[in-house]
Amino acid sequence: MTEPAASAARAPLPLRVLVIEDERETAEHMREALVAAGCLADLAEDGPTGLDQALTGAFDVLIVDRMIPGLDGLSVVARPRAAGVQTPILFVTSMGAVADRVDGLHAGGDDYLVKPFSFAELNARVAALARRSPAPLRERTLLHCADLTLDRLERAAARDGQPVALLPLEYKLLEYLMLNAGQVVTRAMLLEKVWGFHFDPRTNIVETHLSRLRAKIDPAGAPSLIATVRGEGYVIRPPAT
Repeated sequence: MTEPAASAARAPLPLRVLVIEDERETAEHMREALVAAGCLADLAEDGPTGLDQALTGAFDVLIVDRMIPGLDGLSVVARPRAAGVQTPILFVTSMGAVADRVDGLHAGGDDYLVKPFSFAELNARVAALARRSPAPLRERTLLHCADLTLDRLERAAARDGQPVALLPLEYKLLEYLMLNAGQVVTRAMLLEKVWGFHFDPRTNIVETHLSRLRAKIDPAGAPSLIATVRGEGYVIRPPAT
């Protein structure tokens, strides 16, 4: 008797790779090569943006250039390591001296590839590093708060098993809150991380979107998960029992 389809082995999830590279043409070629090899590839063009994404722990492998604007590659690698992020990291850079390689490995890199390089070698090194990944991607991208779940790979939310339809900004807002679950995040932090504002636009944009988000994730009769902390900001946490 054949096994039912539901019990068949699932195909492995594609590797998710973050490329932190400021040379646009190089970054695009790397992404094309990774996608052709079956990966999902995101790009970050400067150090601060790459650092923010690296700290989420949502990637199977990080590819980092040494010379990037805003924050050098060594710092981009050292900070996630100090925060406990174990994602395998490959430096891809033109800085190929022995001392440069040693500095990269001491900063927390796992491998070092010098430009120019072949895309076949790049993909082989990424695959080798992914085999060292500390946890399956699904485990690291599924966020929980009480009975609310957020699947960062599928970009889908559910409360008590029921899907919650979110607009793109609502998703980003919920994702940031859940990445910081149990911690108060300020209005300024939300404006910067969700909307990209480095100033206060003097509107109620945060309050409006939070109100809409609450209405979607808190079904009738269910305890609210998002709390307003007067004078400080907002926090998502399980309801008090």
